[in-house]
Amino acid sequence: MRMAMIASAACLVVFHLGLIFWGLVPNLVSRPLHLALALPWIFLFADGGKASRWSGIALCALGMAASIWIAWQHSALGDQYGFLEGNFQIAIAVVLLVVVLEAARRAISWPLPLVALLALLYGLYGQLIPGEFGHSGTPLASFLGTLTIAEGGIWGSLAGVSVSVVAIFVIFGAVLNAGEAGQGFMNIASSAAGRLKGGAAKVSVISSALFGSISGSASANVASTGAITLPAMTKLGYPKRLAAAVEAVASSGGQIMPPLMGAGAFVMVELTGVPYTAIMAAAVLPALLYFFAVWVGINAYAGRHVLAGLAAEDRPSMRAVVITSAFFAIPFAVLMWGMFVTGTTPQYAASMAILVGFVMLFFHADGSFDLGRTLNRLESAVINAARQVAMIAAIILCASIIIGVLSITGLGVKITSLILSASGGMLWPSLLLTALACLVLGMEVPTTAAYVICVSVAGPALTKLGLEPLQAHLFVFWFALLSTITPPVCGAVFIAAGMIGENWLKVAVTAMSLGVGLYIIPLTMIANPAIMEIAVNPLAAVVALAQIGIGLALISYALIGAFTRFQRTGLGLAGFAVLFAPAILG
Repeated sequence: MRMAMIASAACLVVFHLGLIFWGLVPNLVSRPLHLALALPWIFLFADGGKASRWSGIALCALGMAASIWIAWQHSALGDQYGFLEGNFQIAIAVVLLVVVLEAARRAISWPLPLVALLALLYGLYGQLIPGEFGHSGTPLASFLGTLTIAEGGIWGSLAGVSVSVVAIFVIFGAVLNAGEAGQGFMNIASSAAGRLKGGAAKVSVISSALFGSISGSASANVASTGAITLPAMTKLGYPKRLAAAVEAVASSGGQIMPPLMGAGAFVMVELTGVPYTAIMAAAVLPALLYFFAVWVGINAYAGRHVLAGLAAEDRPSMRAVVITSAFFAIPFAVLMWGMFVTGTTPQYAASMAILVGFVMLFFHADGSFDLGRTLNRLESAVINAARQVAMIAAIILCASIIIGVLSITGLGVKITSLILSASGGMLWPSLLLTALACLVLGMEVPTTAAYVICVSVAGPALTKLGLEPLQAHLFVFWFALLSTITPPVCGAVFIAAGMIGENWLKVAVTAMSLGVGLYIIPLTMIANPAIMEIAVNPLAAVVALAQIGIGLALISYALIGAFTRFQRTGLGLAGFAVLFAPAILG
């Protein structure tokens, strides 16, 4: 099994890297093969009982066969314009839809595939619904064909993002994490903040921001950096609920910190048409403000508890910092050089950085050469990359079913009209309705999927009310992230609380206070859009950064600081006045 896993992972990695260097490959070839290579990691190389294993073998074989058939017949299928011909093609379509739904269920549980299944039922039987929310009906061969043999369903633009961009950056993160880069992140964080008041918690903030910028997963971030920072905080006497909350909140920020942003940035490129570099520029200051608010919250807690810094013997030497930081600094420099100096595409720049990172897996921080350790790193890199690519593929392809049905039936337009009418055509009520929908949906499905679904139905309404497309998309993406720390479903909190042995609800309450920026900063992007304009109007962006930073600091101290209730109220009102009064008065 181990050799099969390594071979399968290597094929997946080589295929996706090859797509960058081979030139143009038809979408109905690259996207079905992307699914075919992902399926073994969901159906074969996953834990489960006997029934799950045998059904997984059958579904994997059927799904791979159907995907390869689509790729093989792509030229002929292109002439059918999404209309199935004969029972065999209908069977292929049904197999693909069932396999995608079941792959998503096994990867991330029921909620997302259940929404996709309801969407399919609506597409098939929505003509029976009376009134405005019914539709005129679509022939079965056309409906299924659009979803499975054309680029309007599971092989749509989102699948293209998964194939050509997300997979490359996931491989990049896996290569860095397999080597010394993770230790480099920890060493830089420990050296920069370890000696400060609340230093162990601040190490968690910095290391999680750095690690999250390449992992893009709150859960992976908690599990990796938390394994080091949580024991360090408890050893220094930090309250368990605080230690776990710091790690959960800091790790959640990885999904809003460029460059990876939990795959959201790359999906945003496709949906908005805005260049990737522009999205990075718009997202970076809000992300820094988020971590600033967490930092201020730690300082506020330090006024109530004795939060010691790391002991001198627990902090790395400058030599260790310099050596280990090179293991991520060099690949990152190649990535940035490719994107901003030579002007290559992000995926090409990331591919070059992967090759550099691959070479660096042969080197060790202690200066030794150990072939066994190098081979273990290579194995870890390809296997972790394959697992993450497969999981993201399952999410995005399942979400693509929903987007396809919305497009075919026109339901998205109807929901947009409903939002506009329910809000009375006013922007802020529409924003609050959208935020609530993002929060609820984000509790059930991963952030990227929640963002895609919400922005597909609410995005047009927000742009009609005057928002720039990038404003609307970043607003939705941030609020889709709320569920990582907001009860009742708060994945990052659950993991951190379990690792430290604390009641998850106590951790969640503390995390919501520390992570208050996650609730407020998206609103400030609307009230003060200059915060996203660092690339075009840096002076206005810096002024907005200062204003929002002061407001967030006041609100953080109001929630956490050692003050009377009257003082807390005053600080909170002052903070909101700093944040929103200029926009209201202006």
